[in-house]
Amino acid sequence: MDDGFLMEVCVDSVESAVNAERGGKARGLAGGGGSAAAPVLTRLSAGAGRIELCAGLVEGGTTPSMGLLQVVKQCVRVPVFVMIRPRGGDFLYSDREVEVMKADIRLAKLHGADGLVFGALTEDGRIDTELCTALLAVCRPLPVTFHRAFDMVHDPLVALETLISLGFERVLTSGCDSSALEGLSLIKRLAEQCVTSGLFPPGGGITERNLQRILEGSTASEFHCSARSARDSGMKFRNPNVAMGASFSAPEYSIKVADVAKVRTLNAIAKNIL
Repeated sequence: MDDGFLMEVCVDSVESAVNAERGGKARGLAGGGGSAAAPVLTRLSAGAGRIELCAGLVEGGTTPSMGLLQVVKQCVRVPVFVMIRPRGGDFLYSDREVEVMKADIRLAKLHGADGLVFGALTEDGRIDTELCTALLAVCRPLPVTFHRAFDMVHDPLVALETLISLGFERVLTSGCDSSALEGLSLIKRLAEQCVTSGLFPPGGGITERNLQRILEGSTASEFHCSARSARDSGMKFRNPNVAMGASFSAPEYSIKVADVAKVRTLNAIAKNIL
């Protein structure tokens, strides 16, 4: 990481993936998906160094379609880590949901994923070591991130030791609070407990307004954001009486995508700090 940091952008569309990478001009190629070796992280002058590919960002991210993964891999060169989460809600999974997760991991590897992202807890808020061990075995040799299920654990310091012993490469966290800024003190404690600062990329509510405080306060070498803005739909005919989802869902005629300008601004802030 020649700039001293790495920016990961979570996306749910090809447009957002391309915009995340377009934040800057790529220098070198990403490692090939599905290869035995861990991917080489492409550095960008002002764009994402890694993409987390999801569906359902309104729910915090769920497993994307394999069609989306295939097309994104054709359009970007940075590593693409694929979310493995069969549904929104909690992180306590049934046996059938576990089978879905294993199948999705195999398919993601087959279609070029450079890494996987998942998390699983027990009913009492601890890391589900048995399930995580089983899923990690299916993921290998690809690197794996434990996602923000970490923010729902009973004891984050104990959970950290568990995840390190299991072999997760990184843990995405907002410091067990509503955003990385509010959870900054815990993120710093976790970083102090861990030899590798890159293990804990802060994520959750990161914007141009708070990134400097988060990076300076966490000593992180990576950070995770969505960098999205809303743009109007291209639809000319619109039916205001019908919605395709629940009342809390995003409006049909407003689409949130990664914003090239926001990506560049966030990376410029980080580059000036680190």
